[in-house]
Amino acid sequence: MNHDTGAILVLSGPSGAGKSSLIKKIEKEIGAYYFSISTTTRPIREGEVEGVHYYFVDREQFEADIEEENFLEYAKVHGNYYGTSIKPVKKALKEGKLVIFDIDVQGHDAVQKRLADITTSVFVTTPTLCELKQRLNARGTDAQEIIDGRIDVAKREVQRISEYDYLVINDDLDEAAAVLVNIAKAARMKIPSIKINEFVLNWEDIC
Repeated sequence: MNHDTGAILVLSGPSGAGKSSLIKKIEKEIGAYYFSISTTTRPIREGEVEGVHYYFVDREQFEADIEEENFLEYAKVHGNYYGTSIKPVKKALKEGKLVIFDIDVQGHDAVQKRLADITTSVFVTTPTLCELKQRLNARGTDAQEIIDGRIDVAKREVQRISEYDYLVINDDLDEAAAVLVNIAKAARMKIPSIKINEFVLNWEDIC
């Protein structure tokens, strides 16, 4: 039994855990999908492309979109807003695609409240905090103050792993990707309650 209304796969975890690398690794093996691009007020970084990595807007525009309820979820992280526009998500779900979110624990809460029936969640992390620190420092993209902030956030987020359906420890990228492919395939099979109710009603019809 399957359905054609699409499904949601939420990926959360510390910055530096390798979520983006995992998504790139599995994209050819999971079928039609839409990667939800977040909108943010943080400055664009060297090498980033508008509409590919993020949609970059100023604080005034972002807060206007909040007022107009244009976000499925949003959060303030390290002094900047991050949010998910709801329109492209609805469109992708109607097309039967797997919608992938790379969002923090606050975003995960918001998605679960509105779309839990079709949501599968995964927490991605490094084997240890020490490994995470090494990865963040090796990237060389952030000042030490920012790295320290990310580590503090990571410590808090790890305490909420039990709220997720799956835990993927990204020690070996190939092994973690193989696990995530299986989770993504299972996510497509998750049936919304309304579909289950319809099936039960039809199943009970008199022969």
